[in-house]
Amino acid sequence: MIALTLDRIAEITQTAIGGSARPDAVVDGPVVIDSRQVAPGALFVALSGERVDGHDFAGSAVAAGATAVLASRPVEAPHLLVDGGDDEVVAALARLARYVAQELSDPARGTAAAEVVGVTGSSGKTTTKDLIAQVVSGTGPTVAPAGSFNNEIGHPLTVLRADTGTKNLVLEVAARGIGHIAHLCRVAPPRIGVVLNVGSAHMGEFGGREAIARAKGELVESLPSGSDRRGEGGVAVLNADDPLVRAMNSRTDARVVLYGTAEDAQVRATDVVLETDGAPSFTLNLRGRTARVRLGLVGAHQVSNALAAAAVADDLGMDIEDIAAALGAATPVSRWRMEVTEHLGVTFVNDAYNANPESVRAALTTLGALARDRRSIAVLAHMAELGDDGHAEHESVGELAAETGVAHLVVVGPAAEGIAVGAERAAQQGRWRGESIRVPDAEAAADAVRERMRTGDVVIVKGSRVAALERVIDLITKGDVQ
Repeated sequence: MIALTLDRIAEITQTAIGGSARPDAVVDGPVVIDSRQVAPGALFVALSGERVDGHDFAGSAVAAGATAVLASRPVEAPHLLVDGGDDEVVAALARLARYVAQELSDPARGTAAAEVVGVTGSSGKTTTKDLIAQVVSGTGPTVAPAGSFNNEIGHPLTVLRADTGTKNLVLEVAARGIGHIAHLCRVAPPRIGVVLNVGSAHMGEFGGREAIARAKGELVESLPSGSDRRGEGGVAVLNADDPLVRAMNSRTDARVVLYGTAEDAQVRATDVVLETDGAPSFTLNLRGRTARVRLGLVGAHQVSNALAAAAVADDLGMDIEDIAAALGAATPVSRWRMEVTEHLGVTFVNDAYNANPESVRAALTTLGALARDRRSIAVLAHMAELGDDGHAEHESVGELAAETGVAHLVVVGPAAEGIAVGAERAAQQGRWRGESIRVPDAEAAADAVRERMRTGDVVIVKGSRVAALERVIDLITKGDVQ
């Protein structure tokens, strides 16, 4: 974070200096919510969690080098006190991040203003954010969140990792309701906004795709007015292949850049090929020039993510050859997203971070491409927050698994029952000869796979976060039972 004295932070965050805090003491280290991540000069943010209360670690945080603690009640350590509970602590954190973002985006600060990029969508946000960060890091120091640090806590914490040397700040923004993305965009106003897709994730909370599109579109509404020149004014990077995303061009005054396979996309993929290892290659078409790209990521759906990254990199001034090379060199960064490992001659694909109908279909398509003439096993858990369409969506996924030709379909947990029902209906109709197995949890799923797998098989695991299916592969490959 940029260096600030406690009295300046108190003014920005609307907090009171307390304990043994000195107003002239300086915070020039990280802002953290985990006392184990404290470094000299840090600001430790004390939040009350379900299992632990950060206030209990105030003393150890300061002993480890923290300058002060941002707290909702007095602690025996230098602190900044909010007037209220955890919500006010989070609000103070947002105010501090807003100030830092403004400072870093101000051309008057003497160095080039930091470029702020926001990424949203129903699926693929984290992978695309990782791709963009890796590609544009060639233009200068880049800050991006680890994993899916994309909510009202993780978002400002990421902003506060930036300093005066930061060239690019790539942020993932998520929503569980109308107004959430708008709030995050006020914390760190983006110049470039990327909208990937509008799918079924959180359908139960939003009530329909139109409402999801309304929430995702808050990103493009937050952008500044556009310019005809690259690198200037707001830029909305929209998926031309998703009608609800394409329609967002009417909701922004920013310059619109379409990406996809559609013929009118300014950033376009042609000649897409899925290689035998599951990695796609394609020809990148960008402003009249072309370059061949071979991704190091698994799945045909990664092409769309790569095009979004290419559009951002192009606006930041990168040449197409450099963009293609950077895309090809990019590797998986965040865990449990199409991670491919080998164990005892079996290929395991860990895509267990989360699940919605679109991402599960992409995973099953990838499984089919990877397996080709090999046997495949799919371990699937339920897809959360689908509302009234939940059972039908699960049945549809089960039918697709059958169409993919999986030898064994392991369905984890009673909430995923519809997946087994869909696959078994396909079997009754003579469209599938595989086996469906219902198991209660990840441990039982690991046992089921271990009993059935054999050399040459391909196994994929996919489910909503609460199912913790990443443990299936750990249990098989490491014997991890913790």
